[in-house]
This record gives sequence, structure tokens and C-alpha cells, in this order.
Amino acid sequence: MRKTVLCLLAVLCLAPALAAAQPARPARVVTLEGIVAVVNNEIITRRELAERIAVVTRQLEQQRAPLPPRDVLERQVLERLITDRVQMQFARETGIIVDDAFLEKAIERIAEQNRMSMAQLRQVLQKDGIPFTRFREDIRSEIVLARLREREVDNKIVVTEGEVDIYLQSQQPQSGKVDEYNVSHILVQVQEGSSPEQLQARRARAEEALTQIRAGTDFRQVAATFSDAPDAVQGGALGWREAGRMPSLFAEAVKALRPGEVSPILRSSNGFHIVRLNERRGTDAPLIVPQTRTRHILIKTNELVSDNEAQSKLVKIKERIDHGGDFAQLARLNSDDSSAQRGGDLGWISPGDTVPEFERAMDALKIGQVSEPVRSPFGWHLIQVQERRTQDMSGDQQRLRARQTLRAQKAEEAYQEWLRQLRDRAFVERRLEER
Repeated sequence: MRKTVLCLLAVLCLAPALAAAQPARPARVVTLEGIVAVVNNEIITRRELAERIAVVTRQLEQQRAPLPPRDVLERQVLERLITDRVQMQFARETGIIVDDAFLEKAIERIAEQNRMSMAQLRQVLQKDGIPFTRFREDIRSEIVLARLREREVDNKIVVTEGEVDIYLQSQQPQSGKVDEYNVSHILVQVQEGSSPEQLQARRARAEEALTQIRAGTDFRQVAATFSDAPDAVQGGALGWREAGRMPSLFAEAVKALRPGEVSPILRSSNGFHIVRLNERRGTDAPLIVPQTRTRHILIKTNELVSDNEAQSKLVKIKERIDHGGDFAQLARLNSDDSSAQRGGDLGWISPGDTVPEFERAMDALKIGQVSEPVRSPFGWHLIQVQERRTQDMSGDQQRLRARQTLRAQKAEEAYQEWLRQLRDRAFVERRLEER
């Protein structure tokens, strides 16, 4: 989240509104009993849709972006509400909870990042017509969605050394230079199991969008009108990204474009895409990264060792360490990791080398401190930080960047596919009036 008040509003645009249904005066949205959609066993109300549309409209006006037709805006915003609701339901069903204490700290960090006190943050929200209680719950929802993506997608991404080798072989030597692209896109989504006729209709919609763009219509307006992507109401903007930090389909397309040009229609498992290259830039700088020398004790879970048993075992081991036990010796005797023979030593770790749960816990430790048991996809860990340093990785930056690039690329593609499958499994009934 950037250090601007506008970013606070952007959070609200992305997070699901949780206000209760209330009677509303007649509007262009015509529904039965104020309900605009049913998502599994929950409803989305007319008021929720109207509130989100108001936030999106205000944001587009601040960006001086053209507004799409009202009915198109309603459809786009409603689809985002539905997608968020499906994810929130799945998160609740699978036990993801953000408690009040954690939420309060998160909001305090938002205020600090925007150089505000909590009182000033409340004043800004009030001035923009945003109730603090709603803002608070929207932030809770954003944290839940981030944790959900991390658990279901990001933590399962593995980048092998072989993949890094292949990636580097496919790139021309750049002496540390990395191209970045400012990109926008349009997605015309195709549902799984669509008939040939439905596929043809969706492709025709993408072709109409491309025709309008080539005829000179503002890309942002076409995106807001035609795109089914969550960022459609922001004009399809993806912002600045390295080639590897976008889907590979987009990365290959933008390399052939000059600023201002759009791609032909691209086909993926999600549907039909149009990509616009807004700007291109390059960087050529040394890569200075923080590194942490770390050791750990890992207890893996399996059919014979439950989560509770693994955690309890580590609690007892930590008690021994706290009372003078030797970490390295206890790692040799108890750890299920290959590092056990080295006393649990993992060497120097750079950002992105470990899974997010491990890295977060490691970063929060002081030198010499031993963590409480930490859960990761590999099992339960005790982590101890031994040293910290910053290191000039210029000589290895291509390999490091390649690994980070591949991880980000695979994570984004996997997330979009996971989200599509989750959305397809949901029961959704829209009650907006057909126009």
C-alpha cells in the first residue's frame, strides 16, 4: 500500500463491502427485495453494489479516466463483489480468521505509512464519506484474501534449479539490465465447458473491443466496458512489471510491442486477452539484498505424526533450548530436515529463498532469538537467526532475479486458474435487470 490517501480508497475498491441491506430509493438497478445477486447461501444487496460503485466512480474521476456506461459499470463491479464473496466464503469454511488485535495493528501500520495518526485517518475517511467501521472490516477482508491466496497458491509454488537454468538460457545476456513494462490488459473470460458457439461469441466480443481500440477509443474506456478482469474498472491497468512478473503470455506479447501499441487477441485457459504496452524502461544497478544466516529444527507431519503432535514436540524442544539446551545438538537428534547433520544450519538466506511463513517468522526474530513453533507446508519449525548482513549480489543477480521472476510468474498464473475454478464451482444467481 503506497503512502497516499488514494491508496486507502483503492483498498476499499478491492475489498468486499459488508454493509447490511437497507431500503433504497428506485435506481437503475432493478432487483427483487433489494438483492442483486445470490452467491451460494449469501446475498449481495443493492446497497452493497451502490456503495462499491460510488467508491469506484470516485476513484476513476480522481484518475481522470473515462467512465463506462452505467450498466457496464454495474456488471463489472458486481462480478468483482461475487468473486470476493466466493473467496471469503471459502476462507471461512477452511478456518482463515483475522482476529481484532492483528487487525488493529494492521490499521495502525496503514496510518503510519500514510504519515497520519489514527485520529487523522478517521478524519480523512469521514471526509470521503467512508465509515470507519466499514473501512476496518474491508481491511480485515483484504488480509483474509491475501492469506487465502498465500495458502492455496503461493505456498505451493516451487521453482527448481533446472527451471532457473532453462530460463537463463532463453534470455540474452543483459549485464544486469532488466526491462520493465507499464502494461494494461483486457480479458474476455470463457467459462470452463463452454460450447463452440459460446466460444465464438466470446471471441467476437474480444474482436469488437480490439476494433474499438484500433479505431481510437480510449483503452481504459474499452477495458471498463468489455473486460471481465477484476481490474476492469481501473481501465485494466497492471502498472509497472518486469517481464517475468506477468503471465508468460503477456510477457512474450509486450516484447514485440512499441509503447502505445496493442497486441492481437491472445488465447489462454481463462479466455481472450488484449495487452497494451504503455511504457518501457530499463534498469542497470547493483543488487544489494539483506541476508539472514539461519538454522532450524523441522518436524514433518504425516499419517503417523499429526499437526498437534509435531507442534507439541517442538514446544518441549524449545523449553530445553530456553533452559540452556544446545540448538545444534537438538537439531541433529530431532530434525527431519536434511540440514539436521549440520545442526540445522541453512546458511545465508536471501528474500524469496524460503516459503512466506518461514520468511516472515525469520524476519521478525532478533539475532540469537528462537521462534515459537512455526507452521509451513513442510511441517513445523523452530527457527533461530544467527547473523544478518547486506550483500552485493550483482554477480549472481541474474540467477536470483530469474528465480524470483519464475516464482512470481507461476504464482500469478496458478492464482488465476485457481480463482477461475473456485468461481466455477460456486452457485451464483444474478438479479440485475437485463438490458
